Amino acid sequence: MRIGVDTGGTFTDFVVLREDGALESFKLRSNPAAPHEVILEGLRRIAAPAGGEVIHGSTVATNAFLERKGARTAFVTTAGFEDLLEIGRQHRARLYDLAPGPKTLLIPRRLCFGVPERILPDGTVEKAPAGEELLELKRRIERSGAGSVAICCLHSYRNPVHERRIARALGRRFFLSVSSEISPEFREYERASTTALNAYVGPLMSRYLRALERRAGARLWVMQSNGGLLTAAEAGRQAVRTILSGPAGGVRGASGAARASGFTRIIGFDMGGTSTDVSLCDGAPRETVEAELGGYPIRVPMLEIHTVGAGGGSIARVDAGGLLRVGPESAGADPGPACYGRAMLPTVTDAHAVLGRISATQLAGGTVPIDPERARRAVASIARALGLSLEEAASGILRVANATMTRAIRVVSVERGVDPRGFVLAAFGGCGGLHACELAAALGIETVLVPGFAGALSALGMLMADRVRDSSASALGAADAALLFRRLEERARRDCPDARLERYADMRYRGQSYELTVPWNPDNPEGAFHAAHQQRYGYANPARPVEIVQARVRAVTAAVRPLLRAPGVRAARTAARRSVHVDGRWREIPALPRESASARWVDGPALILDAGATTLVPPRWRFRRDQAGAIVINWKR
Repeated sequence: MRIGVDTGGTFTDFVVLREDGALESFKLRSNPAAPHEVILEGLRRIAAPAGGEVIHGSTVATNAFLERKGARTAFVTTAGFEDLLEIGRQHRARLYDLAPGPKTLLIPRRLCFGVPERILPDGTVEKAPAGEELLELKRRIERSGAGSVAICCLHSYRNPVHERRIARALGRRFFLSVSSEISPEFREYERASTTALNAYVGPLMSRYLRALERRAGARLWVMQSNGGLLTAAEAGRQAVRTILSGPAGGVRGASGAARASGFTRIIGFDMGGTSTDVSLCDGAPRETVEAELGGYPIRVPMLEIHTVGAGGGSIARVDAGGLLRVGPESAGADPGPACYGRAMLPTVTDAHAVLGRISATQLAGGTVPIDPERARRAVASIARALGLSLEEAASGILRVANATMTRAIRVVSVERGVDPRGFVLAAFGGCGGLHACELAAALGIETVLVPGFAGALSALGMLMADRVRDSSASALGAADAALLFRRLEERARRDCPDARLERYADMRYRGQSYELTVPWNPDNPEGAFHAAHQQRYGYANPARPVEIVQARVRAVTAAVRPLLRAPGVRAARTAARRSVHVDGRWREIPALPRESASARWVDGPALILDAGATTLVPPRWRFRRDQAGAIVINWKR
């Protein structure tokens, strides 16, 4: 048995792959204070046998950073560079802020320590650290009370000998995060930031995963940000690689489900309870090595995912200027939307309940009853403030949320030189299907795909993920790039003997400051770069010299993927209809379970009901269920 688990801000999703190939899913309310207890409850519910596999999308590292609940961390670097994390770059996040506040540091200046050592840019040792200096460093860190140490010396990406010596001197008393292991790449600040973030969240992540694996009695794998799997031990040592763990599972799930339905060019639209994640897949999901979390750069391979604070739990309010705002603040799992019965916060979910799109027993398969009357009272506060009817206020909340999500989709498509009209919008998450057609219409997209298990697709994507190990080496100034690739591949074969190896390179025009990562073709190494540059920036210059900045090798060990297929059509006992406010007025429309949907085209409007998600097919759209169990929705010209 293999179990995919995605811990979200509102719900924890489970998808179970039985030994006979059968799939099932369910949701439990998340517990942000103790996420492992919800996972263990889910495993007890399915009576998971010993020896099974749990593939986990974890938010522990992300939440520890955002809530500033990580370990007390020290930073060790080359003497004279102790201010590296505080100085950062010259970038101004708020260009017109005339009085910016001080930068909030993960590691305060008093916990930054310098070591008298120096590696030159070509890897030559100019000054080695003395033994007594390292002993004094250890004593100072012990007195500081730090339990975790980030080590990032100048030019260690070229020669890590001093970082390794410092790590040996500090011993096993501390959790050690070493830049030449975490991110062996040039640009000191980005490498230091990545290493420091790993040191900050690593101890908490490591303890969490060890305890979870022990109590679960199963082999534990963790989804990493690049869409591949790590062992629990690897994820504990390199927790920074799990920052986008859950959303990466959604991208893998959307890509695999779309391929089963015959689509390879998709825009993933994952609308959950707390946020919305969007991504673009043109044959394969897009990746990047340049990301940012809360103002801190992260330089490890990850899927290119753009997140906005618009989810089912996003809170609606009227600001001081009398304008309607939705998000980014979220009601989350506790207290949740007003209709959950714990608070009176008007949210996107409440707006849907007011408009009849979510029934009292529908949410999470009926395990989370909702109170439509509380939703109406909560949204009424918005209606009074704006002088609108209840339906107008609810519709306004949804339109504001849609505007935020439309902008997010433009970020991963139009702003990357891609026309979204040539793609299918793959909608999933608990709320994705309720907004998908309206977003598609705004973007000129004619086809929407709502995969099976849409409400738990991130958990399903974890069952589709391969084991992935990334390694890299600096190629700046290297005379023989082929030699670098061979060395990386030798290391990858030792760690993953059965893996498929893939080569990539970070390349740029000589004189540029930033690179593009492209597949490495030894026969024409520059061709892929010119094409990628043309697609991203609208121009290319084949006559201009190109240089390789970083060599990368990916080791991929394939997993056994679940087979997506549609169960037989089950006719509904009665033609259920529901009063739903859609297209500006109340209508009586069909509300049918997904398994009752026809393989032939049916005109909207209609509601399609899943255990974990709902899909709204508006007027002027039509839908059918395909061979993979997905709902395909087309705009009627």
